[in-house]
Amino acid sequence: MAQLGVAGVVATAAPLVHAVGAEDAPAADVPRAEEVPGAVPVTLRVNGIEQRLMLEPRVTLLDALRENLQMFGTKKGCDHGQCGACTVHVNGRRVNSCLSFAVMHQMDEITTIEGLEKDGVLHPVQQGFLDHDGFQCGYCTPGQIMSGAALMKEPIGPSDDEVRAAMSGNICRCGAYSNIVAAVQQARGWPSGRPRSAPSKAG
Repeated sequence: MAQLGVAGVVATAAPLVHAVGAEDAPAADVPRAEEVPGAVPVTLRVNGIEQRLMLEPRVTLLDALRENLQMFGTKKGCDHGQCGACTVHVNGRRVNSCLSFAVMHQMDEITTIEGLEKDGVLHPVQQGFLDHDGFQCGYCTPGQIMSGAALMKEPIGPSDDEVRAAMSGNICRCGAYSNIVAAVQQARGWPSGRPRSAPSKAG
């Protein structure tokens, strides 16, 4: 058991050490095209910051964020657009970043989970997840939050069922759906448990 414990610490510590090293390293110039076979220049605006990269044209937006920009909040789940763990905002709309090539998003405004809070203030959906315990293992949480945040600007009805339908592309393998819906409904200003449609006021 002691050996397993040590192995677990080493396994989890390695990415942390790598991340710290990446942050401490001085910013490198954009690599020359010949250093990446077939690479083309790509400029992404991520969380308000312009990022200049040399990428092979088939690199997905998800891999560019995680592997090139070390933004690990956006998760790689199914890599087939079926689980929603990789959801980000592109020009205010939610996108499965695993299904989109980075070269398609030159100068688009991209927002990841790292850029959702502003000036130290959590987004209402982030706060809702805390208030309603909308996560268990946490792996799907960034995608769920990003989807819920975009949903607040979409023309959907007030009911829980309509929220569930709008977020059906985001899978929670732990089954925390009721809490997730409650979190999103709090952010929207609707109490969870609202019926599908409000009674008509027509006389």
